[in-house]
Amino acid sequence: GASAQFLKTDVLDEDSVSAAIAAATAKGPLRAAVVVHGGPAAAARLINKEGKRYPFATFRRTVDIFLNGTFHVLSQAAEAMAANEPLADNQRGVVITTASIAGFEGQVGQTDYSAAKGGVIGLTLTAARDLAPLGIRVMCIAPGTFLTPAYGMPAEQAQAIWGPNVPNPKRMGDPDEYARLAAHIVGNDFLNGETIRIDGAQRFNLK
Repeated sequence: GASAQFLKTDVLDEDSVSAAIAAATAKGPLRAAVVVHGGPAAAARLINKEGKRYPFATFRRTVDIFLNGTFHVLSQAAEAMAANEPLADNQRGVVITTASIAGFEGQVGQTDYSAAKGGVIGLTLTAARDLAPLGIRVMCIAPGTFLTPAYGMPAEQAQAIWGPNVPNPKRMGDPDEYARLAAHIVGNDFLNGETIRIDGAQRFNLK
């Protein structure tokens, strides 16, 4: 509504993230941060058909965006939450990160993306334990194939390609379903240190 504010943010730039955190705290204590940024992710095998290896610079950039960027926002958000007055049960806030089905079952050509998202999954419990004395929770959502602009094709085409691969319901996920899960996590203080898969029971199998 009228209270919403957009602020373009580069998750790899310290000043940019700080500005976003400052804009949020200007409206009141920061109690929830949901990390859902994206970026380019190349798709190529470790060794291509010409016998050439996957570029290290590309691998590093993907890990920078999806893993290091996540840690960067998580750490700055937690720092702001640490200054909050505690609520019930000493709770000061929650950070929700975003992994992927690829963090569990990466596909051919996803070494960089799978490694980055697997890192986000691995970060979850450790960060939750680190921040527990401050009353700050850390949760992670791992979506399956969700209908977002990242697929770069019309919705009908994407649904026709990806929807039949989901066991139930036989369609791609809707971003609103992610949002509803995130909202539940924010309101449920006993959810902490866990990665929740939201993928219609989909599992990627090697083909």
